[in-house]
Amino acid sequence: MERHEYYMEHNQSSRHYIKDVQKGSIAEELELSYGDELLRINGKKIKDVLDYHYLVNDEFLTLLVRKPNGEEWELEIEKDYEQDLGIEFEEGLMDCYQSCRNKCIFCFIDQNPKGMRDTIYFKDDDARLSFLQGNYITLTNMSKEEVDRICFYKLSPINISVHTTNGELRKKMLNNRFAEDTLAYLDQFYEAGLEMNGQIVLCPEYNDGAELDKTIEDLTKYLPFMKSLSVVPVGLSKYRDNLTKLRKFTKVESLKVVEQIEGWQKKIKKERGTRFVFASDEWYINAGLEVPKEEVYEGYPQIENGVGMVRSLVDEVTDYLSKIETTNERVEVSMVTGMLASNIMTQLANQAMDKFKNLTVYVYPIVNHFFGEDITVTGLLTGQDIIEQLKEKPLGEALLIPDVMLRSGEEILLDDMSVKDIEKALQTTIRIVKSDGMSLVNAMIEKSDS
Repeated sequence: MERHEYYMEHNQSSRHYIKDVQKGSIAEELELSYGDELLRINGKKIKDVLDYHYLVNDEFLTLLVRKPNGEEWELEIEKDYEQDLGIEFEEGLMDCYQSCRNKCIFCFIDQNPKGMRDTIYFKDDDARLSFLQGNYITLTNMSKEEVDRICFYKLSPINISVHTTNGELRKKMLNNRFAEDTLAYLDQFYEAGLEMNGQIVLCPEYNDGAELDKTIEDLTKYLPFMKSLSVVPVGLSKYRDNLTKLRKFTKVESLKVVEQIEGWQKKIKKERGTRFVFASDEWYINAGLEVPKEEVYEGYPQIENGVGMVRSLVDEVTDYLSKIETTNERVEVSMVTGMLASNIMTQLANQAMDKFKNLTVYVYPIVNHFFGEDITVTGLLTGQDIIEQLKEKPLGEALLIPDVMLRSGEEILLDDMSVKDIEKALQTTIRIVKSDGMSLVNAMIEKSDS
């Protein structure tokens, strides 16, 4: 098959305007700039970022570009195979984002209060974001053509929200009559040799117990191409009027889930050489258990999904503290955390204070009044709860907040409060901390200039 034989032309749903050009790139040499519109590559129309990345891999390219004054330039390029052109487009996907048509019983977006910014209520279920950003998709909003494109382009990893392999139950949980049929896409991805990761949002009396056993067993047939499977507990806000009745898992039930998953890990490890399925950190914390050691997580394939994040942070802090020199400077800081991680963060602060005798760290667990007290993760804390609960507290030279609380690329929290709003209300300096041990320790021991 010739390289472009399979390529399908599409009607463009958006126009591809250049937002920025990297310094020293091929695009800069070609004098491409902000506002230029990419029309075709090698005579082909571009539907989206997938087509673009596929077509620009060639060593010989002909670009058709329209300048803001209406002139059209045809540019011939000779480059290394897979060498990037250095172009950033106005629309990251070079197309409209695909929204989700499901009405999942556990969907957190449906549990948001009214009056938040519009983007909070947008449900994405776009396969391209799975490839580009690691988002999880249900497969129910994909056409056969889209699946064929993914297989042809060999895009991976594809992160899939499976939830259950019981077809009737999946239709019920996703409120989508096609939810059973789209499970067949897993077979197509497997046959194409695409790397996959799976996710199960576990809901009591729905997909737990024997149903969880069935789902794990069914998904093992996709090894080795399905690299990992995570199991996370359903998150429930206080805004569930007119939604499916759900409850959180009890401590005893959390312990049973951990035992169930660890049983499967032993079995699959013995048979296939990998543990494959992993419980998110919440299960261990809610069950009152210590999180597993690093080797259990097999390289942390789903750390962004809350699987092994605690172990990774604890080990990184411990390792970094063992390597750095102590100082005698007096430093006093504070940090916020969700209720779930409060004991862990207190432990890490104590480790730092044991090393630095003149360091004081106040750890403030924040109760989530905005979404409800059952929401205990740090990433869903809001500015108004932080201000309300810290306004009379000693904060020291700076207040540390983790970057997981902020909108990507901006210093804005979920309730649209900015970092500057919090600083002004609490009359303190805020340090935004990345989610790694070195950043956390450095933020705790840093001495303010003032």
